[in-house]
Amino acid sequence: MTDPQIGAMAIGVLFLLIALRVPIAVALTGVPFFGIWYLINFKAAVGALKVIPYSFAANWLLSSVPMFLLMGYLAYHTGITRGLFNAARIWLARLPGGLAIASVMGASGFAAVTGSSVACAAAMGRIAVPEMLKNRYDAGLATGTVAAAGTIGALIPPSILFIIYGIIAVVPIGDLFLGGAIAGLLTALSYVAVILIRAKLTPGLVPTLDETYTARQRMAVLLEISPILLLALLVFGGLFGGFFTATEAGAVGAAICAVIAFFKGGLTWRAIKASVSETITTTAAIFVIAIGANLLGRFVAISQADVWISDLVGLFASNFVLLMGMIVLLYLVLGMFLDPLGAMLLTMPILLPVMRDQGLDLLWFGVILAKLLEIGMITPPVGLNVFVLKSVVGDAVPIGTIFRGVAYFLLADLMIVILLIAFPEIVLYLPRVFDQ
Repeated sequence: MTDPQIGAMAIGVLFLLIALRVPIAVALTGVPFFGIWYLINFKAAVGALKVIPYSFAANWLLSSVPMFLLMGYLAYHTGITRGLFNAARIWLARLPGGLAIASVMGASGFAAVTGSSVACAAAMGRIAVPEMLKNRYDAGLATGTVAAAGTIGALIPPSILFIIYGIIAVVPIGDLFLGGAIAGLLTALSYVAVILIRAKLTPGLVPTLDETYTARQRMAVLLEISPILLLALLVFGGLFGGFFTATEAGAVGAAICAVIAFFKGGLTWRAIKASVSETITTTAAIFVIAIGANLLGRFVAISQADVWISDLVGLFASNFVLLMGMIVLLYLVLGMFLDPLGAMLLTMPILLPVMRDQGLDLLWFGVILAKLLEIGMITPPVGLNVFVLKSVVGDAVPIGTIFRGVAYFLLADLMIVILLIAFPEIVLYLPRVFDQ
């Protein structure tokens, strides 16, 4: 058996272990360790286990991960983002399905501060779903909207997926943020279109609300959320303007978030403890999985399985549509069973060499990848955001109803993926403008 065949077989074993519910960090670390041991010797495998974790974790850019996580968890636990839904509701009250559209806009604003899809779905589920159900919105539309809107956090900065992808693929994180912001905006607009079309075509799906608000009320609610708008402006304006590095932007964001929470009275010891604790545990989980992915990348290179896989994919490379169709299908399947970070880190060591060999833009591919991983958060049978929302609403809405509600948004997601693949400039235009 040749080395590339051994490498390919090991990748198959890796997917089998994950299918058997072996923790992804254990599988990602164990398979390449034993693979290197078999191909070279035990000493080389131990050496890789000694060197690779440090060489990866010592990357300065990775310090942006806990900084942005801390900013997000502080915003979540201190409650400074709660006014976003109310602001969107007041400004969008006249539209059909105004509360559902407000949920999408509120989730987009929440994502721009926290970068967490799960936290976004949980927070908006507590705020928006009870309000929609109280106003006689269809349960599937109400819960489906919030579950889908939560996924926008994977695209709108500060996305942790983009930070990890940028470091591993050697793509500027700021450019990924810019490209992802456009994809996130398109996603939000497509969700709004779904709500408007469904409200128009299905009478009774949403009630007709007679809520009216004065100009003074509209300005008052904008004033209420102005600290959050200022936070986003300072952090991302500084990052895209070249004043901050990604790490500095995260640190500045966390500091400003703490100051805002202090003056709003939300910076309690309990909130600080929860924010720091969740930042540490989430960072540790991300790093352990990422280190395993780096070990897998080293093993794939040693076995030359990447060359074999690239040659295999090369049989389809002449047909761009077929190649991208295979990649989309791969991530849709993986998204049904794996969390987004795990699916990304599992496949990057295999697919990145293929993308480079085919001459595809890695910035564009990173945004496509994040969008596909986002779709996986609402696809059955796992659908992480769906289950998070179910835990929030309890017995009020059956989980089957939530999955039926997100089905319409899944169709919109697939249309956005097709659009981004067909017109790469949608993703690449803004980063190029800022790089000039």
